[in-house]
Amino acid sequence: MEYDYIIVGAGTAGCVLANRLSAEREASVLLIEAGGRDDYFWIDIPVGYLYTIGNPRTDWCYRTEPDDGLNGRSIGYARGRVLGGCSSINAMIYMRGQAADYDHWAALGNRGWGWNDVLPVFRQSEDYQHGASEYHGAGGELRVEERRVNWPILDAWREAAVACGIPRIDEFNRGDNTGTAYFQMNQRKGRRWSAVRAFLDPVRNRPNLEIMLRTQVEGIDLERRDGGLRARGVSVRRDDGTRPRLVARRELILAAGAIGSPQLLQLSGIGAPALLGELGIEVAHALPGVGENLHDHLQVRTVYQVSNTVTLNRRANSLVGRIAMGLEYLLFRRGPLTMPPSQLGAFARSDESLETPDLEWHVQPLSLDKFGDPLHPWDAITPSVCNLRPTSRGHVRIRSRDAHEHPAITLNYLATDADRAAAVTGLRVTRRIMAAAPLAPFTPREIKPGPDIDGDTALARAAGDLGTTIFHPVGTCKMGQDDRAVVDDRLRVRGVAGLRVIDASIMPRITSGNTNAPTVMIAEQGAAFVRAAARGDDR
Repeated sequence: MEYDYIIVGAGTAGCVLANRLSAEREASVLLIEAGGRDDYFWIDIPVGYLYTIGNPRTDWCYRTEPDDGLNGRSIGYARGRVLGGCSSINAMIYMRGQAADYDHWAALGNRGWGWNDVLPVFRQSEDYQHGASEYHGAGGELRVEERRVNWPILDAWREAAVACGIPRIDEFNRGDNTGTAYFQMNQRKGRRWSAVRAFLDPVRNRPNLEIMLRTQVEGIDLERRDGGLRARGVSVRRDDGTRPRLVARRELILAAGAIGSPQLLQLSGIGAPALLGELGIEVAHALPGVGENLHDHLQVRTVYQVSNTVTLNRRANSLVGRIAMGLEYLLFRRGPLTMPPSQLGAFARSDESLETPDLEWHVQPLSLDKFGDPLHPWDAITPSVCNLRPTSRGHVRIRSRDAHEHPAITLNYLATDADRAAAVTGLRVTRRIMAAAPLAPFTPREIKPGPDIDGDTALARAAGDLGTTIFHPVGTCKMGQDDRAVVDDRLRVRGVAGLRVIDASIMPRITSGNTNAPTVMIAEQGAAFVRAAARGDDR
């Protein structure tokens, strides 16, 4: 079974790539997905992330290795296992990051990845609720809208942040996110607008596009030709037990994400020789950076009980409240069922000497011990703070030659002094905001970590107890010029012809915020590189 292009992974990047590459009518495109259809009831309803994360129908249900920085804890690590990937289960927040993020990528020697280069790429696929502008696009596939529910406690928190020196701004995504604003979301009229809805549904009937679901890729087929190594296709196993041989005439593209893409490279003998040798895998191509440089935003979730207001806790714990929320959604596509996990955000510097913010808050009008647990029986909010530029680095490494076995995911959260200091500062600033006058009418009472916990050492330990992933893994097939780079700035795997990685794993350093919108941009860039190569321009 031969195709011009084979795309492994039908998540955010894979859906964009399938759309753009199949636009060339003469090119045949195969999109492979290990998961199933995105027809689960809770995917389209925004609040349904509560039922898709941790559900093996829609989530790979990975777990991290026990982490010293988390005081020995192992945590769940959600990744989408369904058509649309993480865009079918994520927070829907549209966040590009900051201009400095991309200018840093360019400063590392990556051509065409600076802010002025990527801003037009963001705009081209955007359909912004308020129309086109210098910073936004209209008429693209990816719908971006405002929130459809309001909470007085969040308005007060925003005013408290302003009282503490964080300015009120209209929106993020203009290059410098300093300030506090409500998040904009990938929704259309109260419905999740996943990569499937945006990019795949409009083109799935193209005769040159085939989508192969419930198909596990087990390895990359490689061949040596004229002294070089080339990717020729993939070995797969379908749910019905068949193992068709799939050949890519032009290019094979890995879009399996920061966990799946390095896993597949390692299984195929592309990676660190020491790791491959331990597992009895023949080294096809030594590339020591594969699976390294894993990093993520660690979110430290504080909880404050509040009074004189109603939060989601009270509404969701009441039968009448649940019925009212359901009717509001069914009739008007508004209300709490349209909520992402967080609605309100803020960006600030942990140190005034920094040029751009390195702390971000996601503020939720609810509280619970962890995702999947019941909401607390009293009204509360959860102001979560994360370090946008962590210096701790981990890795993804296969455990065996079995493609069906989950790899070992090691984050090494809070492994550096800088990361611990940022976490402590984030907790202190959160306390300052919660003590500000605009929140006084709600008499906030700190539940987690607790007012008795103070001092840098105690607060750093509390960050380890409360910290959890915000589901932004990146960097494991990083782009660059150094000896740990896996792909070049055209996203070609170094030393292997006909093979690219196009997903969030190519980020040299994580963007300042949620990573789904940058992944769309990366896929747009990657598709342009692939099409240029087909025209003979692969510089």
